[in-house]
Amino acid sequence: MRIGLLTDGGYPYATGESRLWCDRLVRGLAPHEFDIYALSRSAQQEAHGWIQLPPLVGRVRTAPLWVPADDGRCHGRRDRRRFAAHFAELAAAVCSARGDDPASEEARGAAGAGAGSARSAGSAGDRFAAGLYGLADLARERGGLYAALRSETAVRLLESACRAPGARRSVQPATVPDFLAFADQLERALRPLSLDWYGDDALAAVDLCHAASGGSAALPGLLAKRFFGVPLLVTEYGVRLRAHYLATSAPGALGDGT
Repeated sequence: MRIGLLTDGGYPYATGESRLWCDRLVRGLAPHEFDIYALSRSAQQEAHGWIQLPPLVGRVRTAPLWVPADDGRCHGRRDRRRFAAHFAELAAAVCSARGDDPASEEARGAAGAGAGSARSAGSAGDRFAAGLYGLADLARERGGLYAALRSETAVRLLESACRAPGARRSVQPATVPDFLAFADQLERALRPLSLDWYGDDALAAVDLCHAASGGSAALPGLLAKRFFGVPLLVTEYGVRLRAHYLATSAPGALGDGT
C-alpha cells in the first residue's frame, strides 16, 4: 500500500511538532510505502533541513505557508462571480452562531422566521462544505486563489458575514483591521486548495491519505477524497491545533520568517 502522509509544520523537517512520532509511524508500518506531503511554517524550519528518511519514503513534496504564494492568476468576470458565491457560503458558515449560544440561537431563529423558513441544524456545515469544495473546484480548473482570497471582494464578503443576522456575537464588533487579518489567516489556511498536489502523479496515485493533524494538513486529504475517492485517515499526536493557531496569531508570528 502507498500512503500519502500529510503534515503541517513537522515531519520530515528536523524541527517542528510530531516529527518523531511520524518517523516512528513510517518506520513501524513497513513494508507499506509512503509519499510525504508537507507544509512548512517558517524559513527557519526549512533552513534546518530534513531528518534522515527511511527507504520506505518515495517522494517528498513541500509547500510553505509562511510566504506569499501569488501565482499572478487573475480570474475573469465569470470566475470572479463563482469565487464570490463560494466564498460567501464559506464565510457565512464560519461566522454563523454556534448552537450552544442561547442569544445567538434566538437571533438565528428570528432571522429564519423573518425569511419565512427555518434552517436545519446542519445547514452551517452544509454551507461550509459547499463553499470549500466550490473554491477547490475553481482552483483546480482555473488556477490559484491567492489574489482572490486577499481581494477587496473577499474582505467585503467577510464583513457582510460578520454583520449578517445570526452571526456569532464574537464577530459582530469586528472592524476593518480585523477583516484584513481574517482574510490573511484564511488565505493561509486555504492555501492547500491552490497546490499542484492533485494530479495522477501525486495524491491521485496513493491508496490512502493519512493526515497527521487537522486543519491545513487534512485539507489536501479532503480534496483527494473528493477528486479521486482516496480514503482519508486523520490522527493527531496530541491535540495542538488550537494552540498552534493561537501562537501564530500573536503579533509578529506571521510573515517574519521565524
